[in-house]
Amino acid sequence: MHEFNLPDMSCGHCLAAVTEALKSADGQADVQVSLEQKMVKVQSGLPREALAAALTEAGYPPAD
Repeated sequence: MHEFNLPDMSCGHCLAAVTEALKSADGQADVQVSLEQKMVKVQSGLPREALAAALTEAGYPPAD
């Protein structure tokens, strides 16, 4: 399980965009988004770097 802090995520549209970006990278990914905590948890076979790249490309770069 990978966890990412997404400080730029602020609304329902953001939540949908984050989910879509991760599902596009890995259609089998289990994505759990918490808008309140600005956090996403992803169960995926892809490496963390690939998931972070998908989030960054969608406009939601993970914070360190």
